Amino acid sequence: MISGLLLATERRAIIGLASLYASRMLGLFMVLPVLALYAERLDGATPLLVGLALGVYGLTQAILQIPFGLLSDWIGRKPVIAMGLLLFLLGSVVAAQADSIAGIILGRCLQGSGAVAAAIMALLADQTREEVRTAAMASIGLSIGAAFAVAMVLGPLLSSRFGLSGIFWLTAALAVLGMLVLWRVIPKAPKRLLHRDVGLDRQQFKSMLSRLDLLRLDFSIFSLHLILMAIFVVVPSRLVEVGIAADHHGWIYLAVMGLAFIGMLPLVIVAEKKRRMKMVFVLAVTLLTVCLTAMGLSLGSSWLSLAVSLIGFFIAFNLLEATLPSMISKLAPAGAKGTAMGVYSTSQFLGAFLGGLLGGALDQQWGHEAVFYGAALLGLLWLASIMTMPAPRHLASEVVSLDDRAHGDALETLMERFANVAGVEDVLVVPDERVAYLKVDRQRLDNEALARIAGTQRDQGGA
Repeated sequence: MISGLLLATERRAIIGLASLYASRMLGLFMVLPVLALYAERLDGATPLLVGLALGVYGLTQAILQIPFGLLSDWIGRKPVIAMGLLLFLLGSVVAAQADSIAGIILGRCLQGSGAVAAAIMALLADQTREEVRTAAMASIGLSIGAAFAVAMVLGPLLSSRFGLSGIFWLTAALAVLGMLVLWRVIPKAPKRLLHRDVGLDRQQFKSMLSRLDLLRLDFSIFSLHLILMAIFVVVPSRLVEVGIAADHHGWIYLAVMGLAFIGMLPLVIVAEKKRRMKMVFVLAVTLLTVCLTAMGLSLGSSWLSLAVSLIGFFIAFNLLEATLPSMISKLAPAGAKGTAMGVYSTSQFLGAFLGGLLGGALDQQWGHEAVFYGAALLGLLWLASIMTMPAPRHLASEVVSLDDRAHGDALETLMERFANVAGVEDVLVVPDERVAYLKVDRQRLDNEALARIAGTQRDQGGA
């Protein structure tokens, strides 16, 4: 029996890559709650250009993340990640030295061009066994969520003392630290393999783009990050308008994010444990839309109404950030989760880019109210797009290692044997990789029958 405990090399890889991913996201998001406040000190700043500066990283990220992931299959994971960190470092230095909004836009553009998310996930897959890979991937997800929350608090606190440039200099330092972690902490990369549960498969792109259920989720993450970037063109200024000094914004975000996290947890449990995923999904989008409308209506009112709306917004935002990837995992066909997540991530970054641009344009043309009402309108369109979707089945992804006995079967026979196991809903057998990718219903799964077919112990973690 293969132990589910992490090997020393796996532990180092998980800690190193999770910290690498988190520090990069921390650097990208620390400017979110402060840029609009400091823009007036930058030459040439307008609301439109401020929005572009916030979201432009998403454009280069969206364009380059899939090519960088494929490049890592060719020349190696670590060289591609190192190249991405160098671009991220260069962008941070450019933005730190900028005294105009154009310089900030150029710096943010360069930061986003270090699009190494897919390469990091592929390296993590290379470094971990199938039976611990799900837990490894979950650690990356947790690090991203923590980085976002820390960025919302740390950004205002740092900028109040060191200015906007101080945030970018810290980001540059994080990039340097990331390179040290990459070469000194993360173990030497083994032979590169195709992991269809994590990596990209070019042959699967067309099928991923033709499935309405997955496209709904791609549109969902696109809308979520569009809305986030759009409203943060104006939220920092709104906090000042209701009497909260910029120096105190970090503490406001700390309270908001903490309460939102507490409010999100029961809903995540209902969605996953009680299998009420669609109900919670619709509820979250509804709450998001209501809070956006309330933020528009709160103009001229007290700080309390704005704070309550922000708490409700981040309950919905955090809930959707946690559950949308889970829904992708449930809906993606066997052996196609990595490609489905690649399309999903690209949609997220495009949403961030357009959100900054559209939020700035609405603010410049019609003022703060237009940004909130425009975001609420998108929320209504989003809600309409998911109301008729069927509830996702609660299927988990399994990666089963095959031994020589399993390879002796013909492909069709082996797939049929897996498909006949109770609880197995979808199968993709890849003899060259010596693995089978399955979608299973855990409540019905016959584990013993599955283990007999594989001829080896299988992944007990799943996704």
